[in-house]
Amino acid sequence: MKIPKQAYTIEFKELAVKRIKDGQSVSTVCKELGLGDQTVRNWVKASAEGKLAGAGSRVVTPEEMELTRLRAENLRLKRENEILKKATAYFAKDVL
Repeated sequence: MKIPKQAYTIEFKELAVKRIKDGQSVSTVCKELGLGDQTVRNWVKASAEGKLAGAGSRVVTPEEMELTRLRAENLRLKRENEILKKATAYFAKDVL
């Protein structure tokens, strides 16, 4: 299944770039916002060149950003849970 391309506003991109410039690592920001590393690196590069552009004029509220972060964390935790289930099943076979 193909994942649809996301459109991010200029405010969202600027906030992600600002967090990196304030000292947070790219990987940390990406995990919290549910983004790919290269996407954020491209935004940082575009911001340095003054070419950072948004997808629309809609303002992203702090609540929406928090919701995005929580959805990404939820997805990560579900994946970790599946890995633990598979590991438990694998090692349970060895005990018998």
